[in-house]
Parts: sequence; structure tokens; C-alpha cells
Amino acid sequence: MFLHALATAVPPATYTQPDCWDIVQKSAMRSRLKRRSILIMHSILRSDHGIATRHFALPDIGRVFDLTPDELNHGLRAVAPRLARAALTAALEKAGMGAGELDALLICTCTGYLCPGLTSYVAEELGLRHNAVLHDLVGLGCGAAIPMLRAASHLLAAQPGARVACVAVEVCSAAFYLDDDPGVIISACLFSDGAAATLWSSTPGPSGVRAFDFRSLHLPLDRDKLRFEQRDGKLRNLLHRTVPQLAAGAVGRLWGERGPRPVARVVTHPGGRDVLEAIAPVVAPHSLEASVRTLLNNGNMSSPSVLFALEETLRDSTPGAEGDFWLVSFGAGFSAHSCRLGT
Repeated sequence: MFLHALATAVPPATYTQPDCWDIVQKSAMRSRLKRRSILIMHSILRSDHGIATRHFALPDIGRVFDLTPDELNHGLRAVAPRLARAALTAALEKAGMGAGELDALLICTCTGYLCPGLTSYVAEELGLRHNAVLHDLVGLGCGAAIPMLRAASHLLAAQPGARVACVAVEVCSAAFYLDDDPGVIISACLFSDGAAATLWSSTPGPSGVRAFDFRSLHLPLDRDKLRFEQRDGKLRNLLHRTVPQLAAGAVGRLWGERGPRPVARVVTHPGGRDVLEAIAPVVAPHSLEASVRTLLNNGNMSSPSVLFALEETLRDSTPGAEGDFWLVSFGAGFSAHSCRLGT
């Protein structure tokens, strides 16, 4: 399938890591945490851990840890469609396409649950045809963008000539939870909100870039190392200290299966500084600079992050005679996914 447009969106509210530390200092949650937890937060938010700024869609972020489950879900329902719509509208403008021309809309998210899903809201707000196919993908975590693209490729194989939109959107601020578990603390210091939209068809777009060679790896024995659980009606992120090594191992296995076609650029989900440092030797000598910049400017946005990194990469070059772009993402499951972009 061929790429016709890629666009991203972040909420207008931008916070530096020191800004986030100031929020911690002023919040009532400070009194609920052990001294060790406060020291971990201080270490991450007040020193260089690869993140300069993050973006949050929920209003009054200073109260986010005091919101009830109902308030968090209401916030998700209010802001997630808006964020997805912003990214998709920008992609449609780049492609010179109207929303009414879309035959299918796929949206992945893991930071909250709505039924009907986000596709219902975005389809209504943008005016998609009433017979457009709507698919919501949930439960795939940070790695979801590439499986979503794979689903789009199957749809296009079944319906050649269709025009398909894929949107990865996460409101991580609607899934913030805080206690003294180090993984929970680290998650609150890394994650942020964003959306990325791509448009695809079975006929070439202006760049001639196509996505192919999709692969997945599932490691259910490591499921509890990285996943959400329900705690007091809220989503609580489990993040084990071995996640960087798990990610590097999974990426390495997919990298080893990549086949003989040359690879010019590697584009990975930027889970965090330690994750990128663990992956770098696996795909050396390829640079992960686009993923480093994505993490620096946006933090970890979960599923949209790899598409933000792809957008960064496409600013500098496009796949061609020198080789393909190799995209890889990973997350809950433990799972990892890859595909190629080439011509």
C-alpha cells in the first residue's frame, strides 16, 4: 500500500520537565509519596533524561492525579477526538483530499476505553460517509501503530482503490496514576499526549513510498513487564526495569528477520532514553537521531511516537535506491512489530 500523507498533532499546552517538577512541588500528591519516590521524580524531571518538553491535553494538569475515574474518562472523551481530528485534518489537507473521500478510518489507542470508539466521534466531526468502514484497535499499547498499518494493508488488498486513514492517538494524561512503585513514577515522568495520521491507497502517492513486509513478535511470558492494569477504577501502568533490554531483544529478533533488501534508515518507537540506548547497538551503524529528537520534543506519546519519528525522518530523506526505511515499534504484550517503507 502507498503513503499519500503523514501529519501529526500535539495539544497546545506545553510543559518543560522543570515545569512538571514545579507541579509536583505544589501538588497535594507530594505528601502521599515516600521520600524515595520524590527523589526519583526529581532525578528524572530536573536532569537530562532525553526529554525537554511534553504536551498534555487534559485541562488543569496540576490536578490530574486527584481526578476520579469518571473525570478521567470524561476528559478522554472530550479531548481525544479533537486531537485525532487535528492530525487527520492536516493529513487530508496535505493530500488534497476531503474527508468524504475516505473509504475507511482506523484508530488505535490504549489510554482509555470508549464504546463506540474514537472512530465514531472523528467520523461524525469530519463528515465521513455513513458507509465508511470504521475500525478501533485497542489493547496494543505503544506498539499499536504498525499493526494498525498492517490491518489497513489487508483492507486495501480486499478493496483495491480504497482510501484509508490510520490515526494513532493517545491521551496519556488521562491514564496517569501515581503511587510509590518506581515504574509508575517513571511512567508519570515520561509520557505525554499526541496524535499522528497517515493516508493510504493501493495506488502510488506523490512520493511513491509504499509500506510492506509487516512482521510481529509476541512474548506473552513477559506480559506483566509492560502493560496497563485496573487499580481503583483507573489505568495503572506496569513498567518493569528490564523493559529496555526486552525492547532491544525483541527489536533484535525482528532485525534479524529483515531479509536481504538494504535498509537506509531505522525508525524506532522512542520509549525513553534508556530504551534508545539499548536499541542503538542492535541496529548499528544506523542512527536513531529522529527518534531521539521525537523523545526530546514530545516525550513518550505511546503509539503515535514512531510515526512522529517517521515524520522527522522524512524531512531529511525518503527511501529509494540506497535502501528502505525500517520501522519498528514495541509495547504491551510484550510485543514488537516492524515494516518497511520503500519504493
